[in-house]
Amino acid sequence: MGRVTRPTAAFFDLDKTIIAKSSTLAFSKPFQAGGLISRRAVLRSAYAQFVYLVGGADHDQMEKMRAFMSQLCAGWDVATVREIVADTLHNIVDPLVYDEAVSLMEEHRLSGRDIVIVSTSGAEVVGPIGEMLGADRVVATRMEIADGRYTGEIEHYVYAEEKARAIRDLAEQVGYDLPRCYAYSDSVTDVPMLEAVGHAHAVNPDKELRRVAAAKGWPVLVFTKPVTLRSRVPLPPAKPTLAALAVGGVLAVGGLMWNARRRRTAS
Repeated sequence: MGRVTRPTAAFFDLDKTIIAKSSTLAFSKPFQAGGLISRRAVLRSAYAQFVYLVGGADHDQMEKMRAFMSQLCAGWDVATVREIVADTLHNIVDPLVYDEAVSLMEEHRLSGRDIVIVSTSGAEVVGPIGEMLGADRVVATRMEIADGRYTGEIEHYVYAEEKARAIRDLAEQVGYDLPRCYAYSDSVTDVPMLEAVGHAHAVNPDKELRRVAAAKGWPVLVFTKPVTLRSRVPLPPAKPTLAALAVGGVLAVGGLMWNARRRRTAS
């Protein structure tokens, strides 16, 4: 008998790798309309994202952002967040998906590889996006939940080295042969994740990742065509799919700050 071949996967970062902008920043206006965040917080979030994209953020800055955002999320009602995501997901994310990313995922599927999305953004947003894209698994930041609300504590923070650790843990559980796996990201903070597999690719890389890719001989891919996902793959009904999700987490890291007072509008 021949040797059994172990399964393989293609690991994808989400923001600016699969979709053309921040997955969480895209939800700022719907969350504002749903009474979760104020207009001031929306502007602050946009400014923080601008600073991050233009100048980058070092480890200490990211740690401060993590602590800040976890405090702000305290008290948010989980059902409210899921309802808003379900109601707005297709309209917001659908036009933002890179055509090249969808094609690449299809190629990996045809080659028998699992599709795994690994994102620092919150599971409440990443999970439904993964469902839309037909991903086999999703790894995302999770916030602690108690009595139907977010406590403000972070249960699992998927950033930098933690992404690589999450991939290795998943590989151990599923049996993935990491030297034969693929990974894609745009950010230098994901170098540990890219190094964890045998076939790393930089997608729309920042300057630091471009330098690392050149030094390590990693291919550099440029995605430029945001398209409507409906035109590429059949999508499942939004609400039943989202209602079935039992993931917890509303946190986006990477300079995204959601202000958090959980108050539904009285109207």
